[in-house]
Amino acid sequence: MTSQQQSSFIESAKRVVAIEQAAIAALGERFDERFVKACELLKNCEGKVVVSGMGKSGHVGNKIAATLASTGTPAFFMHPGEANHGDLGMLGSNDVLLAISNSGETGELLNLLPVVKRLNVPVIAMTNRADSTLGKHADVVLDIGVEQEACTLGLAPTTSTTVTLVMGDALAVALLDANGFTSDDFALSHPGGSLGRKLLLTVADIMLTGDEIPLVPEQATVSEALLEISRKGLGLTGITDTKRNLLGVFTDGDLRRLLDARVDIHSTRVEEVMTRGCKTSNGEDLAVEALNLMEQYKISALLVVDENNQPVGAFNMHMLLKAGVL
Repeated sequence: MTSQQQSSFIESAKRVVAIEQAAIAALGERFDERFVKACELLKNCEGKVVVSGMGKSGHVGNKIAATLASTGTPAFFMHPGEANHGDLGMLGSNDVLLAISNSGETGELLNLLPVVKRLNVPVIAMTNRADSTLGKHADVVLDIGVEQEACTLGLAPTTSTTVTLVMGDALAVALLDANGFTSDDFALSHPGGSLGRKLLLTVADIMLTGDEIPLVPEQATVSEALLEISRKGLGLTGITDTKRNLLGVFTDGDLRRLLDARVDIHSTRVEEVMTRGCKTSNGEDLAVEALNLMEQYKISALLVVDENNQPVGAFNMHMLLKAGVL
């Protein structure tokens, strides 16, 4: 491949980006009372938002429906071709139809309008022609028109699909904000992915319990504490009083500092050299919150205590990694 060919590829790519950036910037000037009305229709919808479109508009519509559904607005995609052969039964009287057609003259969509109107279902049209058939029969029209496609032939939907996608994202996020949708709500609709694990997993879900918790009594020697650290493999041990209240921790780092100071680990009691006022976690804390705490204080492991400051668990960074929180 010649350098001229390589340069041609890069110039084509830059041209596409420039055209689409300009189209998105122009879209930003169109958020007016029509956009507000569309948001109100979607927010007040008692059923579901049914998104429909043919061809590339359909592909983008699928994504818009998925984004709406995952951000708190119940939605699904209905293929207009299939809708003309029975799938229109998906549409209920409490729903809102979000119809996408660049030209506003897509036959498969227009064929749905008589039934949609008979059901008294509001129609939001995303089109570049408000005076099109679809636009004239819609309750509100969102302008997705562009000056030019990024395709040099001016034929393949490129800029227009990008603008449509951005308009869909704008609707979804505006509704998310209006509905007070939270990260916890988001996690409930994404339980199988890494986002769900980060947002739903609690410390209690991953921590070690019972005899697996590294603990020694306050009268134990440093060498005994070191043996407990080695047995449990978390890089630390908790130190407790006679009532099993947590007094502090002793870590690998504490041991290195003692060895540098030439302290006799066989005669020194661990309570004399432990770290008091140590950071701990609660079993109900989100695992991601515990991770933030560990990163903030450069801690590789944490003990988990109950409301009485008694150890009930322990975990380290490796366990967070294994659980998919990192």
